[in-house]
Amino acid sequence: MFRHRLFLPALLLLAAGGAWAWFSAAPRLALAPVTTGPALEAVYATGSVEPVQMARVGPATRGRLTALLVDEGQRVTDGQPMARLDDRQTRALAEEAEARARFAQDDLSRTRALVTRDIAARATLDRAERDAEAARATAEAARQRLDDHVVRAPAGGVVLRRDGEVGEVVDTPTTLFWIGETRPLRITAEVDEEDIARVMIGQPALLRADAFPGQVLRGEVAQITPRGDTTRKAYRVRLALPEDTPLMVGMTVEANIVLREESEALLVPPAAVALDADSPPGRTRRGHVWLVREGRLERRAVLLGVQGARAVEVLEGLAPGVSVVAEARPSFREGQRVRAP
Repeated sequence: MFRHRLFLPALLLLAAGGAWAWFSAAPRLALAPVTTGPALEAVYATGSVEPVQMARVGPATRGRLTALLVDEGQRVTDGQPMARLDDRQTRALAEEAEARARFAQDDLSRTRALVTRDIAARATLDRAERDAEAARATAEAARQRLDDHVVRAPAGGVVLRRDGEVGEVVDTPTTLFWIGETRPLRITAEVDEEDIARVMIGQPALLRADAFPGQVLRGEVAQITPRGDTTRKAYRVRLALPEDTPLMVGMTVEANIVLREESEALLVPPAAVALDADSPPGRTRRGHVWLVREGRLERRAVLLGVQGARAVEVLEGLAPGVSVVAEARPSFREGQRVRAP
């Protein structure tokens, strides 16, 4: 009897020690509260700043540059000469054509006088008229070729940029000048074909440029090209900029075209969410988070919205004030014993 009394406390002591060992083996998990804050769904694009009114100006013929007549920042008028090409050979040909046209015209005048006096046949007059007309057309074409050696402004504007140096040989694909107006400006961006269906005119855009670190600038979708680029698999989108934008012509920008903005979205850390294997790809995906109830894990299905680098939007499945396990692990099981702060 005495021995049994000593054995019972020892048994209770062993049971308590086993319970402590079992509890201490349960993993300790950190929790993260479900918070509320802004969530932004956007389409990413890159582009460059350009004037709404701009034209590239190049030569109409191949030749050697002999003069550059305007400087960058200078305002030009429609038709104003901007550069000249070497035209010596073309000018000689034009003068020869002019001389032939004058001779043909004089011959026509003489022939017409002879026909009037019945000295020459009517057929001779017809031939002289054809020859004079052909000579005039040749001389006009020669004058046009000569004028092509002058690069003229196609419209009024400011010379935004000038390329080329005197002495260089340039051809028709060459752009010598960019002319346009410094205001208003726009951004021409490319949007992936997978996203273009959600982009609409009037949507706001948040802009970032290396020239203005830390600043978020704004624009607005103003135009969407109806036909995409089949090679690049992208569509051209033009974003209007406000008059007071600090962006300058030629700057490269990153744009986030805002599709949906929620000021009071439910947010959890990205590590707290595990996507379901059968969740179809799309704007909204299904996943799950883990809660701790009375020391045990509870799996909670959620519908996810915007998924960012710092937070994930939860559309369904959670309420404000709830805490979730900060890091979801593949080894978690429903009802598993855990320790939480």
